[in-house]
Amino acid sequence: QVQLVESGGDMVQPGGSLKLSCTASGFSLERPTKIGWFRQAPGKEREGVSCIGAGALPARYRDSVRGRFSISVDTAKNTAVLQMNNLKPEDTAVYYCAWAPGDGLLCSHDARDYDLWGQGTQVTVSS
Repeated sequence: QVQLVESGGDMVQPGGSLKLSCTASGFSLERPTKIGWFRQAPGKEREGVSCIGAGALPARYRDSVRGRFSISVDTAKNTAVLQMNNLKPEDTAVYYCAWAPGDGLLCSHDARDYDLWGQGTQVTVSS
Protein backbone atom coordinates (compact mmCIF):
# COMPACT_ATOMS: atom_id res chain seq x y z
CA GLN A 1 0.00 0.00 0.00
CA VAL A 2 1.37 3.37 -1.04
CA GLN A 3 1.21 5.75 1.90
CA LEU A 4 2.96 8.29 4.10
CA VAL A 5 2.83 8.01 7.86
CA GLU A 6 3.83 10.91 10.11
CA SER A 7 5.02 10.53 13.67
CA GLY A 8 6.71 12.56 16.37
CA GLY A 9 4.02 15.07 17.25
CA ASP A 10 3.70 15.93 20.92
CA MET A 11 3.11 18.71 23.41
CA VAL A 12 6.18 20.75 24.33
CA GLN A 13 6.94 23.98 26.12
CA PRO A 14 7.99 27.10 24.23
CA GLY A 15 11.64 26.86 23.31
CA GLY A 16 11.48 23.08 23.06
CA SER A 17 12.25 20.83 20.12
CA LEU A 18 10.50 18.08 18.22
CA LYS A 19 11.50 15.82 15.37
CA LEU A 20 8.72 14.88 12.99
CA SER A 21 9.17 11.85 10.75
CA CYS A 22 7.34 10.96 7.56
CA THR A 23 7.88 7.35 6.54
CA ALA A 24 6.98 6.26 3.04
CA SER A 25 5.76 2.75 2.30
CA GLY A 26 4.97 1.12 -1.00
CA PHE A 27 7.44 3.30 -2.87
CA SER A 28 11.00 4.59 -2.50
CA LEU A 29 12.12 8.11 -1.69
CA GLU A 30 15.26 7.38 -3.68
CA ARG A 31 13.29 8.08 -6.83
CA PRO A 32 13.15 11.76 -7.83
CA THR A 33 11.04 13.22 -5.09
CA LYS A 34 9.65 16.38 -3.60
CA ILE A 35 8.62 16.34 0.04
CA GLY A 36 6.59 19.10 1.61
CA TRP A 37 5.64 19.70 5.21
CA PHE A 38 2.43 21.62 5.79
CA ARG A 39 0.51 22.59 8.90
CA GLN A 40 -3.01 23.59 9.75
CA ALA A 41 -4.03 25.33 12.93
CA PRO A 42 -7.67 25.42 14.10
CA GLY A 43 -9.67 27.93 12.07
CA LYS A 44 -6.80 28.58 9.68
CA GLU A 45 -5.90 27.44 6.20
CA ARG A 46 -3.25 24.84 5.58
CA GLU A 47 0.12 26.46 4.97
CA GLY A 48 3.42 25.25 3.63
CA VAL A 49 6.19 25.08 6.22
CA SER A 50 9.12 23.59 4.37
CA CYS A 51 9.88 21.52 1.31
CA ILE A 52 12.79 19.76 -0.29
CA GLY A 53 13.46 18.35 -3.72
CA ALA A 54 15.92 15.93 -5.22
CA GLY A 55 19.57 16.59 -5.91
CA ALA A 56 21.16 19.99 -5.45
CA LEU A 57 17.93 21.97 -5.38
CA PRO A 58 17.72 24.02 -2.18
CA ALA A 59 15.19 23.41 0.54
CA ARG A 60 12.61 26.09 1.19
CA TYR A 61 11.20 27.42 4.47
CA ARG A 62 8.44 29.84 5.27
CA ASP A 63 9.82 32.99 6.85
CA SER A 64 8.40 32.30 10.30
CA VAL A 65 10.31 29.02 10.68
CA ARG A 66 13.53 29.76 8.83
CA GLY A 67 16.50 29.25 11.13
CA ARG A 68 14.45 27.12 13.54
CA PHE A 69 13.26 24.23 11.34
CA SER A 70 15.32 21.91 9.18
CA ILE A 71 14.06 19.47 6.55
CA SER A 72 15.90 16.39 5.32
CA VAL A 73 15.33 13.05 3.62
CA ASP A 74 16.97 9.84 4.84
CA THR A 75 16.72 7.52 1.85
CA ALA A 76 18.19 4.60 3.82
CA LYS A 77 15.18 4.79 6.16
CA ASN A 78 12.78 5.92 3.43
CA THR A 79 11.85 8.74 5.75
CA ALA A 80 11.62 12.51 5.56
CA VAL A 81 12.35 14.48 8.71
CA LEU A 82 11.36 17.92 9.95
CA GLN A 83 13.52 18.98 12.88
CA MET A 84 11.85 21.78 14.78
CA ASN A 85 13.79 23.80 17.34
CA ASN A 86 12.92 26.80 19.49
CA LEU A 87 9.25 26.07 19.10
CA LYS A 88 6.73 28.83 19.66
CA PRO A 89 3.04 28.72 20.59
CA GLU A 90 2.20 29.88 17.07
CA ASP A 91 3.74 26.66 15.73
CA THR A 92 0.83 24.73 17.25
CA ALA A 93 -0.96 22.86 14.47
CA VAL A 94 -1.52 19.51 12.83
CA TYR A 95 1.52 18.84 10.66
CA TYR A 96 1.24 16.93 7.40
CA CYS A 97 3.86 15.60 5.03
CA ALA A 98 3.19 15.33 1.33
CA TRP A 99 4.95 13.81 -1.67
CA ALA A 100 5.21 14.66 -5.32
CA PRO A 101 7.40 13.18 -8.04
CA GLY A 102 10.56 15.16 -8.62
CA ASP A 103 10.61 17.12 -11.87
CA GLY A 104 13.88 18.99 -11.60
CA LEU A 105 12.15 22.15 -10.43
CA LEU A 106 12.25 23.88 -7.07
CA CYS A 107 9.80 22.41 -4.57
CA SER A 108 6.58 24.24 -3.81
CA HIS A 109 4.57 25.34 -0.79
CA ASP A 110 1.37 24.97 -2.82
CA ALA A 111 -0.60 21.98 -1.52
CA ARG A 112 -2.07 21.45 -5.00
CA ASP A 113 1.35 20.39 -6.27
CA TYR A 114 1.47 17.28 -4.07
CA ASP A 115 -0.09 13.92 -4.87
CA LEU A 116 0.16 11.89 -1.68
CA TRP A 117 -0.51 13.00 1.89
CA GLY A 118 -0.04 11.58 5.34
CA GLN A 119 -2.69 11.59 8.04
CA GLY A 120 -1.12 14.34 10.13
CA THR A 121 0.46 14.57 13.57
CA GLN A 122 -0.46 17.07 16.28
CA VAL A 123 2.13 19.53 17.56
CA THR A 124 1.17 21.62 20.58
CA VAL A 125 3.45 24.28 22.01
CA SER A 126 2.23 25.53 25.35
CA SER A 127 3.49 26.38 28.80
